[in-house]
Amino acid sequence: MSQTTLNLVAISIFLMTLSVLLGPFLNLSPAVPALATFAILGIATLDSFSLQGKGGTIFLDWIAGFSSEHRDRIVHHEAGHFLVAYLLGIPVTGYTLSAWEAWKQGQPGQGGVSFDDGELASQLEVGKISAQMLDRYCTVWMAGIAAETLVFDNAEGGSDDKSKLIGVLTVLGFSESVYQQKLRFHALQAKTLLQENWSSYEALVNAMRQRASVEDCHAELGVGE
Repeated sequence: MSQTTLNLVAISIFLMTLSVLLGPFLNLSPAVPALATFAILGIATLDSFSLQGKGGTIFLDWIAGFSSEHRDRIVHHEAGHFLVAYLLGIPVTGYTLSAWEAWKQGQPGQGGVSFDDGELASQLEVGKISAQMLDRYCTVWMAGIAAETLVFDNAEGGSDDKSKLIGVLTVLGFSESVYQQKLRFHALQAKTLLQENWSSYEALVNAMRQRASVEDCHAELGVGE
């Protein structure tokens, strides 16, 4: 059972407990929390056995999506990945801004920017990658966190990005003592690139808010000029 599914079960238990405590004071029918709990547990069961954890992620992301700040953080985070990839010559093939969009496109997680990383994958298969390519991808992976920090003074997302970076470093034989150093260094590199291209970043954020195509996003960044 995934962590997301466990979270759904915990929510249902919390709702039932809360209804028992506050129901008499609010004149709340016992049927209401019971039905809500049943629905959440049903989603958790379906998620666990049929959707491999994606259903719970979609549900929780849908709830979080009612927050304008949450939506704003996501688009700024993903625009950071997109712009830094563009600046470093890594082709962007697509992007999603919610777990639902990601699921429809067959992508894992809550959304993100997709890259043409075939060359990276082929080099990782043999356990050898050029220092230049490693630096480029590490900087792109940390760009979402850098963008969030610049706009909101902190970053709530990015755990998957850190995991990707650490996973690659592990495959290449780097020690754990190097991980934090690399995370900080490449976050700083990404931050600098974003600050130097801030007007392009803001234009890209606006384009992605409107769900512009990758081609139209590239046009905002001056591709082909």
